[in-house]
Amino acid sequence: MRLNSKGQVTIPAPLRERHGLHEGDEVDVIEDGETLRIVRADASSTRGQRLVHRMRGRATTTMSTDELLDLLRGE
Repeated sequence: MRLNSKGQVTIPAPLRERHGLHEGDEVDVIEDGETLRIVRADASSTRGQRLVHRMRGRATTTMSTDELLDLLRGE
């Protein structure tokens, strides 16, 4: 890996997959003697939790859940 001009590195995809890291996940860099460790931040929410958080309160319809389901099912 190479450090870019902004001090960033890319974690290789196989390592991200193996450790369940996804875009937007929060990580910490911890100094351990002469070693830097990248660890998942304790308060990091899951990808689904971030999506729900972004979407919550954005609905602009006055239809009920049942009405929306009927519409989506074509009933």
